[in-house]
Amino acid sequence: MNPFLVRSRSQTKQARAAASKGRTAHPESGKEVAHALQVGQLAPDVPIVDDRGRQVRLSEFRGKKVVLYFYPKDDTPGCTKEACAFRDGLQKIQASKALVLGVSMDSVSSHQAFKAKYRLSFPLLSDGDKRLANAYGVWKERSLYGRTFMGIERTTFIIDEAGKIARIFPRVKVDGHLDEVLAAL
Repeated sequence: MNPFLVRSRSQTKQARAAASKGRTAHPESGKEVAHALQVGQLAPDVPIVDDRGRQVRLSEFRGKKVVLYFYPKDDTPGCTKEACAFRDGLQKIQASKALVLGVSMDSVSSHQAFKAKYRLSFPLLSDGDKRLANAYGVWKERSLYGRTFMGIERTTFIIDEAGKIARIFPRVKVDGHLDEVLAAL
């Protein structure tokens, strides 16, 4: 399954118009969707499959802080660097009474291979239908080498013990991001 959606010119124009208003675009139609999340809002609780093939919901983690990070693709340079940074900083994150959940559109089997290869010790969630990415507003128009497509924008959410969004890190730059997250916890 190709994780990127190539769009028509009219869909691209609609997506750009939505982005200029601080909104996201629907992945199929390109029409704007007004659901940009804000700090203090209850975090969306969408069912999703973890790397063991088990369906989970964010509400299962109430009572703990959650570092929910969205990344484009398993086993790519930036995504690997980010995952390994969270792996290496996991004890510090856990000392802050928080846990880490990574989310991409990759399959359960891809997540299992990625976790094994890099010895990742936190759950990865498989969002193949983009429901979680859409709920969090991270499924956005992207551009690479002059080509426009839809994809996950690297974004991290810190969710508090009550299930509310405590912090949002949009358009994450991997270098130094772990330190930002630890400071926010």
